[in-house]
Amino acid sequence: MPIQRPTTMDLQEAALELGLHFTEADAASFHGLMQAQLDAYDLVDAMPDELPTVTYPRTAGIRPEPQDNPFNAWAVKTTIIGSGRGKLAGKRVAIKDNVCVAGVQMANGTKILENYTPEIDATIVTRMLDEGAEILGKAACEYYCASGGSHTSANGIVENPAVPGHNAGGSSSGSTALVVSGHVDMATGGDQGGSIRIPASYCGAVGLKPTHGLVPYTGIFAVELTLDHAGPITRTVADNALMLEVIAGPDGLDPRQHGMPSQPYTQALTMGVDGLTIGVVPEGFSMAGAEAEVNDRVKEAARRLKGLGAQLLETSIPLHPAGAAIWTPVFLEGATELMMRHNAYGTNMKGVFLESLLDAQYRWREHADEWSETMKLGILTGHYMSSRHRGRYYGKAQNLNRLLTAGYNLALSKADILLMPTTPMAATPLPPADAPREQIIARAFEMVGNTAPTCLTGHPAISVPVGLTSDGRPIGAMLIARHNDEMLLYRAAAALESIYAS
Repeated sequence: MPIQRPTTMDLQEAALELGLHFTEADAASFHGLMQAQLDAYDLVDAMPDELPTVTYPRTAGIRPEPQDNPFNAWAVKTTIIGSGRGKLAGKRVAIKDNVCVAGVQMANGTKILENYTPEIDATIVTRMLDEGAEILGKAACEYYCASGGSHTSANGIVENPAVPGHNAGGSSSGSTALVVSGHVDMATGGDQGGSIRIPASYCGAVGLKPTHGLVPYTGIFAVELTLDHAGPITRTVADNALMLEVIAGPDGLDPRQHGMPSQPYTQALTMGVDGLTIGVVPEGFSMAGAEAEVNDRVKEAARRLKGLGAQLLETSIPLHPAGAAIWTPVFLEGATELMMRHNAYGTNMKGVFLESLLDAQYRWREHADEWSETMKLGILTGHYMSSRHRGRYYGKAQNLNRLLTAGYNLALSKADILLMPTTPMAATPLPPADAPREQIIARAFEMVGNTAPTCLTGHPAISVPVGLTSDGRPIGAMLIARHNDEMLLYRAAAALESIYAS
């Protein structure tokens, strides 16, 4: 069907949006000149889409009833049987609901997208099925993934399976709850400010944010190209390394990737930490809201690594406390531009574009009043600052990111691995249903101080459980490595896990 042609009046209106002031004669002239360009659009529109093929049969699935949905962690339940052979044979998997699974609804925690069904599988979904995984459904996530708490999804709160009544962390809340409760063996997560590692810390799981670009983001709902990370959430370090072996490496489609191949990460699990230098980052223990018990347990973990042969070194990163502040303009203005103004795709990049998702996401303009409180605040701030200040603060933050990255690189030139608490505090109580907006916002962002900086710098970081608080809340220690050194990261993570395994 030919592209609908504008009238000359339509062109005059469009010109005014650009600051152009056309006379009727100007509009008529440009109307004639535009026709050849619109003929090219007609040709493009008539061609078939070039999209990845879908191999494995599946059903659309259902949203389970409350009695069949523990912790409110499932968004959709379905069954997709993979190849039956490979590294993930016998593994049950949940897919975060920001990831495309062909023929299965993807709502991304919203009501806006609740009837949207993608026509492709994300690269990581195809890779897991090819390696024998069985997908059991889509895991609930926070509203547009814009919360470190588990209380913003349009389908209601996700409860912490380790500490009932408490925050499960976000935005990969359902993924982590399903893993920790044993309903699946592993799950996909996404991390733009801590959304894999925060729920891992709060619930007692192992969650890895890989090096930026190591895992392809093709077929995953984008937030901000320079912050987007996808990674594994599991109960054990071994399963985490195994899952990364399967999903990592270039797919030739994602513009975030830089050609780094997957590595045999599971081979690092038995190498130990003898001779490694663990850099304890003091700034990571003095973040706002830090709990003394959390700090003490993570420092104890460092001492116990020393008992396994590691050397300890205090390794300062002076800019780390400002990392979350530097991250804020990038996250807010970047997400406003890419997720909202450009409907999760934008321009000036290559990759797989889903017209169906572009159309579905465009509807946000009709439903903005339905957003979560975290989305309202974030997009309002991002829109106001970018529209009133010409993007200067986004740009300045990206400039400062080079200093932050250099600070991490300097610390990692002195130590093999960096160590700090994943979250300054352990899991907090869920806000009540009638909580004021201020409390809802606080529970969503109070914990990102240590996780957000490495989303900016792109360094790989993993959260490993290191025990419980005196009242039973899980504590996570975060290990950080050099870019593309997940092998060394898993080496240290497995050693740390072994201390607390008994």
